[in-house]
Amino acid sequence: MSYFKSLLLALGFVACLSSCRTPKDIAYFQGQGNGQSIEVISPNFLTAQPDDRLSISVHARDGQLAEIFNLPIQSRQQGSVTTGRNSSASASRSSNQMSAYTVDNYGDIEFPELGTLHVAGLTRQEIAQTIKDELINRQLLKDPTVTVEFIDHSFTVLGAVGAPGRIIFDRDKLNLLEAIALAGDLQINGQRENVMVYRMVDGKQKAYEVNLTDPHSIYSSPVYYIQQNDVIYVEPNNLMKRNTTPLGNSTFTPAFWISLASFAMTVALLFVK
Repeated sequence: MSYFKSLLLALGFVACLSSCRTPKDIAYFQGQGNGQSIEVISPNFLTAQPDDRLSISVHARDGQLAEIFNLPIQSRQQGSVTTGRNSSASASRSSNQMSAYTVDNYGDIEFPELGTLHVAGLTRQEIAQTIKDELINRQLLKDPTVTVEFIDHSFTVLGAVGAPGRIIFDRDKLNLLEAIALAGDLQINGQRENVMVYRMVDGKQKAYEVNLTDPHSIYSSPVYYIQQNDVIYVEPNNLMKRNTTPLGNSTFTPAFWISLASFAMTVALLFVK
């Protein structure tokens, strides 16, 4: 009988400790100590894809001759990132301020004097170098400088984050942590151990799971660097899910009754001789 009492006392003590313990699934980068380095996956720079819109500027010493290769209206502002609910409005204003080359379904653009150029799968720098080489080889310009910008690359963040929505960016590379930060970081009720990233690969939607509490899972993930049209989903934790039910906000949940029963049993045993 004394053994049975001791067992019940131990179970009650464990129940009390478990109800008061600090959650271990909140902090990022767990296990990476001070000065410890972790190898990061090689970056994959953004490339042009069908339906992308490109701003291309050509400059040379002979400005009038270079203007033949430029669209009438262009914006040369670089480095902008638009986030949150205002991203669509900002993108619309930006679109009204510039003309752009749209990559067709075959991955081509029509460039003045050069005709059809295949740009799908090329980075900004590679597209610029291709156009520069064509201008020189065809003796159209002697010393051209070509600048290429992606206008409206975007990714989408959904779920338990500060500012979910479609986010516009024009950087060559943007990692997952920066993308989440642009969305206002995860809310405290967002699950950090199974953040999902959905990406189109060879015409199919592929899902990748990333554990933000494990630095190895983050830095070795093939989705560590964001690509255009990625979708990031942060699942809410169980407490938030329960809040969507009629009794979800009630204090008298099953866990509450179990804890209460354990406490009552422990107190009762103290008075049993």
